[in-house]
Amino acid sequence: MIELTKKLVETWGPPGYEHRIRDLIQEEVAAFAAETRVDGLGNLICRVGSGGPKALIAAHMDEIGLMANYQEPESGYLRFTNLGGLRHDTLHGNRVQFEDGTVGVIAVQEGGGKSLGDFYIDVQAEAGGNATAVGQPAGFMRELQVRGKRLVAKSLDDRIGCVVAIEAMRRLGGDCPNEVYFAFTVQEEVGLRGAKTAAQGVRPDIGIAIDVTGSGDQIRGSKMLVQLGGGAAIKVHDPGLVVPAAIKNWMVARCEADGIPYQLELLVGGTTDAAAIQLADAGVPSGCISIPTRFLHTTSETVDLDDVSACIDLLTGLLANPIDL
Repeated sequence: MIELTKKLVETWGPPGYEHRIRDLIQEEVAAFAAETRVDGLGNLICRVGSGGPKALIAAHMDEIGLMANYQEPESGYLRFTNLGGLRHDTLHGNRVQFEDGTVGVIAVQEGGGKSLGDFYIDVQAEAGGNATAVGQPAGFMRELQVRGKRLVAKSLDDRIGCVVAIEAMRRLGGDCPNEVYFAFTVQEEVGLRGAKTAAQGVRPDIGIAIDVTGSGDQIRGSKMLVQLGGGAAIKVHDPGLVVPAAIKNWMVARCEADGIPYQLELLVGGTTDAAAIQLADAGVPSGCISIPTRFLHTTSETVDLDDVSACIDLLTGLLANPIDL
């Protein structure tokens, strides 16, 4: 699992430019899916099993990034806009890689840092010469680090959700009493766009997002029940989704039947692909399995391997048994 996570988190793929990570995932799941396809927006959709209710499992492939949109005429420094939710307090000194391979360093004007316009990217290859021009997307650079049971990396949001989905597919081995569609979605960070088209295309009876959530165990941090090492987080509510009681109870019952550690998630900011899935057609009952994560939307997002394993166990258990809600 660590090797797979390393491959995924270190692969380049900001919103709208997920082609590299999609190709990697497609290779990983080819042996476990009865069929795979890529829809018009770029989602990778894989079917496992047949008969029974139709379930859509969504984990997004994209990571937060940026787009160079202006070059200063004298210095050559690049100004940029965001692709997803950039945190201004984490930008200065970070390295980014553009699609053409160019590496740049983000800096901030003296006394600035409150707005994105205060930042710029140095891509100078030599005095007076830039290595790349405007119009290029970029993602952040950082290698995965293993610290005991903790993984520290960029883009664990939501590559670790993709790991959970892939490992569940591996355990099911193509044998499932339900008709399950695993959707590795695009452009979640800029508006849940991939989940919308995936849900409209699959038309599921039930939806489950696999995504990260915050933790309430940081000094002076936001108060919430979820903690690293506490097990799979079963969503109850977030600003985009009120989870139907039947979905939440189904997940809790599976955890208790299989001895899977779990905790309840009530998130006050942010949402997931499930918020888009629930609105497809006449409505889809939807829930979310969340991986507790510290330092979200930074290059040092942190998860606990025991929590990841609990999420894999829960998702596999839900899908390996007939869905009857």
